Amino acid sequence: MTTPETPATETDLDRRHAEKMAKKKAARAKILATKTIEKGLLIVHTGKGKGKSTAAFGLVARALGNRFRVGIVQFVKGKWQTGERAVFERFPDQVTIRTMGEGFTWETQDRQRDIAAARAAWDAAKALIADPGYRMIVLDELNIVLRYDYLPLDEVLATLNARRPDLHVVVTGRNAKDALIEAADLVTEMTMIKHSFRAGVKAQAGIEF
Repeated sequence: MTTPETPATETDLDRRHAEKMAKKKAARAKILATKTIEKGLLIVHTGKGKGKSTAAFGLVARALGNRFRVGIVQFVKGKWQTGERAVFERFPDQVTIRTMGEGFTWETQDRQRDIAAARAAWDAAKALIADPGYRMIVLDELNIVLRYDYLPLDEVLATLNARRPDLHVVVTGRNAKDALIEAADLVTEMTMIKHSFRAGVKAQAGIEF
């Protein structure tokens, strides 16, 4: 036992730590015992911070490690080569990538062309969602085309809500619609604290693409 006059020894600190961690472990085990549901998740990555698509591709890598088949539809990103695409193309039996975008809307400057590209990408997405061979679908930057009303939100939500029970779907892009957030099982908002772009640093290989 210690008093203000006799500071705790390393042995005392180790014992207190062990007791604290034992209590945490017991509490954690009690919580985990109540988590019994296994299902396909609708996951949304949104917010102004960097890393929404990057996090989704991290889930793809994890899915590959579990021998899942994954479908990826890119609604905005154009045909330029990216590092993640170069990696996933090495797994043709597990990953299907549909790069359907033509760049951001300020690049095309053609609303009807953007709408047509969004519709084509959504048709590809629906085909992947309907295919029972896939366990995960990534709809990269879908939030952007929904923000501009290039696709009917009700149709998108109906398709996502009707997916089969074991299918994970990941939606990325800033400004996620409230109805999509409400429908999702897991939502993460990326918050920008600091970004190198604002300091004049351009997009770089291995970081942005």
